[in-house]
Amino acid sequence: MNLQVDDCQRVLVTGGSGFIGTNLVEYFISRGAQVINLDVAQPRNPAHSNYWKRTNLLDRETLTKSICEFQPNFIFHMGARTDLDGKSLSDYAANTDGVRNLIDAIKGVSSVRRVVFASSRLVCRIGYQPANEFDYCPSTPYGESKVIGEQIVRDAADCLPCPWVIVRPTSIWGQWFDVPYKTFFLSVAKGRYVHPGNVEILKSFGFVGNTVYELQRLLDADDESIDKKTIYLADYPPINVAKMANTIQCELGASPIMAMSVGLLRVVALGGDALKLLGWRHPPLTTFRLNNLLTPMVHDLEPLKRIAGELPYSMEEGVHITAQWMKTHGELS
Repeated sequence: MNLQVDDCQRVLVTGGSGFIGTNLVEYFISRGAQVINLDVAQPRNPAHSNYWKRTNLLDRETLTKSICEFQPNFIFHMGARTDLDGKSLSDYAANTDGVRNLIDAIKGVSSVRRVVFASSRLVCRIGYQPANEFDYCPSTPYGESKVIGEQIVRDAADCLPCPWVIVRPTSIWGQWFDVPYKTFFLSVAKGRYVHPGNVEILKSFGFVGNTVYELQRLLDADDESIDKKTIYLADYPPINVAKMANTIQCELGASPIMAMSVGLLRVVALGGDALKLLGWRHPPLTTFRLNNLLTPMVHDLEPLKRIAGELPYSMEEGVHITAQWMKTHGELS
């Protein structure tokens, strides 16, 4: 079944003020669809203000009313608390109770033809290779909240009025991004990024332009290809981090990237840990970030490739688009 979106279709994005959500809203506006963004935060892109309705996922009544009034055909549930600063699962109620509220809100909405639920790669710690989609290994309260969110969706499978799919975005970067990947670009731009020795690091990263394309392709796919499935979102093949950093350096005209031994980087990371304890929220390097950088992160993207096919942007093209956006929006000052 092809569910091509056109100007007769209504697309609802929860969390449309976030990074991926902003790009989704822009994509569907440009395709002439009727779009609404339900988010507690104002849009990152001021041009999207007319498409935004302030809505808290934990406000069950308002959420239900907004969805029933809009009568969406397609729902992208991107809304969530995504930072790693929470100390316990209760800090991430939007990722658990918010999912329950959304499901309850759409149960009786007959216009809905497909729902995409966004989870996270952090349902498993970096470096852990799950045996299947039900094999979890979270290392943070955020990751744990996303595990519960997935379980809530699956438990409600028979109550949902249409086919649905869970997606796990990996490390996505591009225009309208924020920490940590904007920090990566800025570190390269300011000559502060140091690559770990001669280590080759492969990562399933994704340029947001490709991610939005992949999400659109999930609407085009046959029901049996996506219904009740869990699919990772990333570019393929995996990106070589050193190559990407050098591409950013060339695009931004930054100073050449230096290399440092892993041992010395660990000492610097310990210093970053101390700075974080003293109140610096995002120091340039911490032990957590260094370990994440050094650990290979390659996911099985074959299910995605069968649906999305060839992606529209190469890594180099994505870096160029992102660099131009940063320059235009004053992100390099």
